[in-house]
Formats: sequence, C-alpha cells, structure tokens
Amino acid sequence: MWKSLHLPGLIDIHTHFMPKPVMDKVWAYFDSAGPLIGREWPITYRADEDIRVAGLQGFGVRGYSSLVYPHKPDMAEWLNSWASDFAAHHPDCLHTATFYPEESAPSYVSHAIQRGTQVFKCHIQVGDFSPMDSLLDGVWSQIADSQVPVIIHCGSGPAPGTHTGPEPIAALLRRFPSLPLIIAHMGTPEYVEFLDLAERYPNVRFDTTMSFTDFAEESAPFPVDALPRLLDVGDRIMFGSDYPNIPYPYTHALEAVVRLDLGDDWVRGVFYENAAQLFGIGTP
Repeated sequence: MWKSLHLPGLIDIHTHFMPKPVMDKVWAYFDSAGPLIGREWPITYRADEDIRVAGLQGFGVRGYSSLVYPHKPDMAEWLNSWASDFAAHHPDCLHTATFYPEESAPSYVSHAIQRGTQVFKCHIQVGDFSPMDSLLDGVWSQIADSQVPVIIHCGSGPAPGTHTGPEPIAALLRRFPSLPLIIAHMGTPEYVEFLDLAERYPNVRFDTTMSFTDFAEESAPFPVDALPRLLDVGDRIMFGSDYPNIPYPYTHALEAVVRLDLGDDWVRGVFYENAAQLFGIGTP
C-alpha cells in the first residue's frame, strides 16, 4: 500500500511495547474481556518482543512508539526508564514517556523532557483520573512550553470511564490552549465533538488507531456526514494501529484508512508525512 503511494514506508504512532510483566497483565486483561473492553478481543500479534519489532519492520514501519501507561501511583517513572532504554536499543522507536497525577509527576516529566522524550502517553480511561487534577498542573504547563506531543486516550470507547469524553479535554484546553494533544482513536465514539475541539485549537491532532476498521464500525461507526471534516484537518491526522493488541490483521487497519476514499494525498499524509513532519522522522 505505501509503495503504491510512493512513500518511503509507514509511521505508526500508536504501538505498545512494555516491560514483559506489564504486557502479560495487559494481555490477560484482554483475554478476560474485562469491563473496559466488554467483548472478545483476541491478540493477533502475541509474540516475543523481538518478533513484534521485526513484524513492524516487515510491514515497512519506519517509526513507531512504545506507549506505556500507569494505572496507579509510583509506576510512571519506572515505565519511563524502561521506555527510554527501549528507544535507545531500537532506533526506529520514538522516545516515549508517560505520567500519572502524583506529587512527583512534574519532576519526572521535566527529567523525561530533558532526556529527549518525543511523545508522552496519557491514558485517562485506564488510569481513572481527571486531566484537570491539580497534581498535573505542573505537567501540563511543561508540556505546553516544550510542545512535546501527548497521545491521550480520552474518548469513551470502548467503554466509558469516569473522566472520559470531550468535556474534560475542553476544560483542559481552555486552561492550556497550546497543548499539543493527539486524540487517540479519533476520540471514539465522540468523533464529532473532538473534531469540534480541533477546529478551535490548532495543536489538537488525531491518530486513526482502530478507527474505521470493521471491528470498530460494529459498535462505534464513524458518522458518514463527518467524513468531509477529515479533509479539513487532514494534516493533523496520523496513522495508529494499537499493534500488537489488535483483533485483526495489521493490513486491515491500513485498508480501513484507504477505503475512506479521501484521496491519495490525504492518505500519504496520514500514513507517513504528517508524523514525519511532527516528529522529524526521515530528516537530517
């Protein structure tokens, strides 16, 4: 697909590499179809870490992430250390970090930025915290100043959380309007509301993770009448897959983007060019 578009490869900004004990627990949760999932969710690319890395390379992925996220205090800093080491040993991986509302968060976020973190991951649903938690004030201010993007899972899919939905993010952006947020999963299922926010805040972007696939369309179809709006923010949409934790082949996620029929230029931006520009991939 990417060769036919005359691209040098793909950039997948939403992939998961974690310490093995953490990944094993994540997979066990998916296997149990836990309450945040609510349906059977087989892991298609369950394999050892080196095999998963080779799998991405085989698909032509030239840049990816190691999205880690804590679900409790005193976990984020350890995950950041692991992700930093992972990126050091895998040159195609974006240097990734995360945070949690705790007193130490501003300190370790500052350290992560100083060490060259390229992207943060924030999982409001799993972490079960409000983005407006006062313990995060120092985090958001540093991110706004540094402009290190944050991939944030804030939509209410696949199941609503206490603090998910567009309203908390709207409140956050009113306070920090320059925040470089990347709305994961296109904001599933509140697609339109998050597109509204993107129209008001030029630093709001999206990743396509799982969106538009048959699996997602069954429970949270993207509204057809909103498709033209994807052209309006076309330079702020980037491909994401959720690899390896996807219940279908990797190529289906690519096909789901192409079949929107929004034009080759739009697809080239989503598959590679938008992320390449944001993260400086493929440039000296």
